[in-house]
Amino acid sequence: MSHIMPLDSQPDEAIEQLLDAAFGTDRHGRTAYRIRDGMPWLPALSFAMIDADGALIGTLQSWPVALTQADGGQMPLIMVGPVAVDPAHQKGGHGRALMDAVVAAARAQRCEPLMMIGDPEYYGRFWGFTAQGTDGWDAPGPFEKRRLLALSVDGTAVGGVGMLAPRIAVAAQ
Repeated sequence: MSHIMPLDSQPDEAIEQLLDAAFGTDRHGRTAYRIRDGMPWLPALSFAMIDADGALIGTLQSWPVALTQADGGQMPLIMVGPVAVDPAHQKGGHGRALMDAVVAAARAQRCEPLMMIGDPEYYGRFWGFTAQGTDGWDAPGPFEKRRLLALSVDGTAVGGVGMLAPRIAVAAQ
């Protein structure tokens, strides 16, 4: 039986090995990495999936990012992802359980809106992520507009116009 625990309970090397196995060693050039460049992941919204033997089989990281507007102002957001599951354990519901955990934690904390680059049919169906309100968002690299998704965890509308980027100032977690 697998279980979820805080990601910061796992060694950095194990996390990186799992991400390489799930996404390849060339993953660092992707747009999502550019959006969160230089930011530390948020321990309160990042989770590990551990199997019955104590091995790391899944991770979900969340990052402080922002929608940077033309005037330099930033609207804080939390970028969810990557959701990574070891290839030998995929299709077992582990990624879905990690997403359930992050959405529940974000709602409990009433944090900033969540955002991600992902499949709108999947992330919309289970958690309510949508591209509605993200029309004015841009990203520092290639992306499909329909895959730029957001979720308000407190019911307020998500929107704005600007470039997704690392957050300039992050409060201590």
